[in-house]
This record gives sequence, C-alpha cells and structure tokens, in this order.
Amino acid sequence: MAETFGFPPGYFIIRSRANDRLFDIEDDGVEDGTEIILFPSKEYSLVESMRSPESNNQVFFIDTSGALCSRSSGHAVDIEFEDGRLVLRHRRPVSLPFPNAYSHPLPQFRYHKQTGEISVTFLSDPTYTPRDSPGARSNAWSKRTYTLSAVPMAQPPTLVGNAAAFISSAISTPLSFLTGSAGPPGSSGPAATPEEVFNGDIDLAEDEVLEQERGEEGEVDDSLEPIRRVRMLTIVDKVKDERRLGPHARLRRQWDTVPLRTSIKRTSTELYR
Repeated sequence: MAETFGFPPGYFIIRSRANDRLFDIEDDGVEDGTEIILFPSKEYSLVESMRSPESNNQVFFIDTSGALCSRSSGHAVDIEFEDGRLVLRHRRPVSLPFPNAYSHPLPQFRYHKQTGEISVTFLSDPTYTPRDSPGARSNAWSKRTYTLSAVPMAQPPTLVGNAAAFISSAISTPLSFLTGSAGPPGSSGPAATPEEVFNGDIDLAEDEVLEQERGEEGEVDDSLEPIRRVRMLTIVDKVKDERRLGPHARLRRQWDTVPLRTSIKRTSTELYR
C-alpha cells in the first residue's frame, strides 16, 4: 500500500482546530501559484455521493508519489519558502541546474495524529541558493523544523478605539509620547524592531518572531472576513519553541484530517461538524 504520511487514504478535508475553517483553493483556481487558504466549510456531508462537486476545492488527497494534492485541480501543493504560503504547483520537467525555483522536488507533508500538527519536509534546499554563491554549501535549512499554522485576523480598529488607545498610551507613557521613545519603562532607547533582531546575532526567522511575539492583541481572531491564511513556520529550536508556545499559538498549529466516505453507513446522520 502506498505511504500516505499520516493522512487518511483516499479523499479527505483538512480543518483548523483554531478557527474551524478548511483548507481551500482560493477562488477555485487551477493556475500555478494559486494560494491555499482557510475558508468556512461549503459542504457538511462526509458521504461522497451526497456532496456537491462545488466543494471539491476543499478536498485533498495524497497521490502515488506522496505529494499532497487538490482534488478539484489535481495539482500538488508546494511551499513559497520566502513567505511560507501554500500554493498549487504543476508538475514540471527537470531544468538545469536542478533543483531550482521553477523545477524542484515537491515538499513532503506529514500529519501527526498525536499532536494534530502538519510538518513539512524539504528534499532539497528550498531557498534554491546558486551553487556558486557564498551560502551554497550551508545546510542550515535541513536542521530546522517546518510546521503549518493558521494566521489570526482581528477586526479593523474603529476611530473611537484608535482615539482611546492613543489617549491611554499618552497618559501611561508621557515621556515616550513627548520624546518618541518606544522602549520599555526604564530603557534609554527605542525597542528593537524585528529587522534589528533579524540582522543581529539571534538566530530567529521572521515567522518565528511574528508567531512568538504577537502579544495579547495579536491573538485576537474576530474578523468578520470568511478567509483566513495558513502559513509554514520555520522553527530553529524545536525544544525552545515548545517551552515558549502559548495555548493559542499551539491551537493554530493543530488540524483535523477527516476522510470522506464512499457509502452511507448505519450512522448515516453523521455530519462533519
């Protein structure tokens, strides 16, 4: 039997435990580079014969090569490494020098039932660094952990909310309000920006900073927009990451993979919640 890497055999849906949305092909596209997003379920029956074909862009499968694929287009899922987006990718012929951004081995997605996480394994350098460049021999990418996470989205701030936050900030930190200093109490200068962290000696990827330093406001996911984004996170130190991971961030990394059935069983009233 072919390896399915923890995913169910046959067709299945992938649901975020954080926001109850499903993996979905944006605008039901088939073009190369179409983004995989999170969207509310379009079909609640798990029985294939009872499902609308219009919901097939929320259905996936593992093909015989081990690639995660979209049912609606038949194309595989790839990763845009620079920003962590999941996208559709057409199979392409080998082009030299191989691998490259146009032609490369597809990443391997693996579902871990015990943790609910979906990890990503790259079979070659996902940055496609030219062989003659200074960083060509680096294998740092192979020592890191890659996992999928939902991205929260808060409602846009209102004028009243902005005014209240501005006044509160001015009252609580009058010195920084007058001088422009953004540092914490007792500091003599502004707080470090993500760019300064990236350019320093801390080996932390941008998505890790965004994930770990969201703060309380960044955890809010109350936008009325139906779409949410899903991104691949790059984790330098898995042990340290586990110690710092809060409950909301952990939930965003957890997924349910639900198989579709080919026949109605005795529990015919069972619906995907």
